[in-house]
Amino acid sequence: MKKVAFYTLGCKLNFSETSTLARLMEQQGFERVEFNQRPDVFIINTCSVTDNADKKCRKIVREAQKINPDGYVAILGCYAQLKPQEIAGIPGVDAVLGASEKFRLHELMPTFVKVPSGQPAQVFNSPIEHAIEYHASYSLNDRTRTFLKVQDGCDYPCAYCTIPLARGKSRSDTIANVVRSAQEIASRGRSAAAVKEIVLTGVNIGDFGLIDGQRQTTFLALIQALDEVEGIERFRISSIEPNLLTDEIIAFVAQSKRFVPHFHIPLQSGSNQVLSLMRRRYKRELYADRVAKIKALMPDACIGVDVIVGHPGETNDAFLDTYTFLNELPVSYLHVFTYSERPNTTALGIKPVVPGSVRAERSKMLHILSDKKRRAFYESQVGRAATVLFEEDVADGQMQGFTENYVRVVATYDPLLINELKPVQLTGLTPDGLMNVSELAEVVAAH
Repeated sequence: MKKVAFYTLGCKLNFSETSTLARLMEQQGFERVEFNQRPDVFIINTCSVTDNADKKCRKIVREAQKINPDGYVAILGCYAQLKPQEIAGIPGVDAVLGASEKFRLHELMPTFVKVPSGQPAQVFNSPIEHAIEYHASYSLNDRTRTFLKVQDGCDYPCAYCTIPLARGKSRSDTIANVVRSAQEIASRGRSAAAVKEIVLTGVNIGDFGLIDGQRQTTFLALIQALDEVEGIERFRISSIEPNLLTDEIIAFVAQSKRFVPHFHIPLQSGSNQVLSLMRRRYKRELYADRVAKIKALMPDACIGVDVIVGHPGETNDAFLDTYTFLNELPVSYLHVFTYSERPNTTALGIKPVVPGSVRAERSKMLHILSDKKRRAFYESQVGRAATVLFEEDVADGQMQGFTENYVRVVATYDPLLINELKPVQLTGLTPDGLMNVSELAEVVAAH
């Protein structure tokens, strides 16, 4: 039996697809192993949101060559769609699969041939317009939480983003198929215990409902159907655009049986001028309204924010607008991205260009603000009852987990707690900014 190993770069969506591809390979007779266990085949699923992701791909290829110089290396994912010829020239790469071809990995494997040193890799890559099929995916047995893909592609041509070029048009699964996948996850579970939490993922999940180019349903209808799935105790929405996060979705989550009070809402800039340059589909006033609506119905909800610093045209005043806007919003943490030039994006034509040193300084300021926001949110939760899903990672005799509203908890390691939902009392912050809890077995959740 040949051994295959996978390495995933990038987002939750990539993890869901990697896991599905791995199961398809196992059905073809491959044994899935860890990357360092000298596999016969290395599969690297790439991201290309920033140039740093491209560099990471090259590094992983070099590591694969060290582990098994005779191993077969195939690259797929967003980087493989955008720059197939560039990847084909990386020493050690044997095959490159684009967006339309990656789910044919198990079919194409018999045609793969180890490329002689100095020769370019085989390239299986169609124009992105050919990526019109929807491939259902979910992760299983990789992490405590399961990532369930519900949507792919994006019709939003944001100035800085290559994702529409890498993944194609927005397209979705049917509600019936997504529900069926959730039921499969609930029934199959993990090797040791059932899956407790599913994270819904996609490129633009709020746009769920486009099938064969026609809108047939909505994201609200999807979450209403998933809320009735037995055997899954938590559903979490990974990220949703503010203009697609409707009052009805917020109100539904507020009274849901299974959807948790945690929203991750991309902002990208708090300056309306920069939002316009970015070709975003909302103004800051709408974003503030969405946050206010969430907090009105769910005061303890966790709200995460994506923000980009250093986008072309971001003046110092525009950045200060963003900083002040975020500082005044009742949000819980920030994911800060430093703008990175990407080929074939309209942002390349926008002036003035922000110097790298200024981008770095602005990033540092927002990271500090994020730390303050997270700490303030955690402190607001001290004394409350919550339910924690504990994870497998253990370090220095301690384990961690997350509450419904995404507070990271630390506790003394207990193997019986792994992948278990336990009621706790949140008692105070550690020096590292994590949340301590009271004795787990004796606390009854207040909700």
